[in-house]
Amino acid sequence: MDRMTDEHDSHAANSSETCPSRRADASAVLFALALPGLMTLCYFTWLTGPAAGAVALLGKTVQLAFPMLWVLAAQRRRLNWARPGKAGLAEGAAFGVLVLAAMLLLYFTWLKPGSYMAAAAEQIRRKVDGFGLCSPARYIALGVVYSLGHSLLEEYYWRWFVFGQLRRLVSLRAAIAISSLGFMGHHVVVLSTFFGWFSFAAVFFSLAVAVGGAVWAWIYHRSGSLYAVWLSHLFIDVGIFSIGYHLLFAAQVGQGLP
Repeated sequence: MDRMTDEHDSHAANSSETCPSRRADASAVLFALALPGLMTLCYFTWLTGPAAGAVALLGKTVQLAFPMLWVLAAQRRRLNWARPGKAGLAEGAAFGVLVLAAMLLLYFTWLKPGSYMAAAAEQIRRKVDGFGLCSPARYIALGVVYSLGHSLLEEYYWRWFVFGQLRRLVSLRAAIAISSLGFMGHHVVVLSTFFGWFSFAAVFFSLAVAVGGAVWAWIYHRSGSLYAVWLSHLFIDVGIFSIGYHLLFAAQVGQGLP
C-alpha cells in the first residue's frame, strides 16, 4: 500500500466538477485529526467493558473507511499502488531498529531500575486484564496483531491520508508538523492514563511520538512508500509490546507459571 494518488491526478483533484473545495478538504483533515483522540478518550478512559470495545471497533472502522471514501467518492481521485523502493525501505528499517534499540536501552538501564515504571505497570496490568489479555499467549497474540496490522492502519491513516491531504493544502513543513502533532494526540491519552496527566514521563514520551511521526512523514515524503514507514512502525511496536511483556509477565515466566 503506497502513495495511492499521483501528480497526474492534480487536474482532476482541482476540478470543481469532480472534487470538493479546499474548505471541504480542510474540514475532512480536521475531522481526521480529531477522531482518534476523541475515540481514545471514550474507549480508553471514559468507558469500560463491552461499551469500550464497541466504541474502539467503531472508531477503527471509521479510521479505515473514511480516508478511502473521501479520496474515491468525494475527491474522485484514482488510486495508484507503487512498489516500495530499496532506499525507502532501508531508511524505514534503520530508523525503526535505532528507536527499538534506544527504547530497550532506556527501559533496562533507567526506567526499570528506577521507580518510573511502577505506577505505569499497575495501570497497564489493569487495562490488560480489562481486555481479557491476562495470559502471556493472549498478550503476545495482541502484540503480533498490532505490530503487523495496526501499524499499517496507522500509517495508512496518518501518513497517506492526513499528511498526504495536508500536503495539498499547506507547505511541507506545516504538513509534517500538523500531522505529527495529530498523531501524538491519541497517544497523549494512552500515556497519560498510564503515567499520569502532565507527568514528566507522559510529556516526554508524547513528544517522542510526535518526533517519530515527523520522521515517518519525511520518510514517506521522500520514498512515496507506505511499506517503508510500516516497516519502521512495526519495529517500534515490537519494542513497545516487548517492554510491556517484561513488565507484566517476566516474573511469572521466570517462575515457570503459564
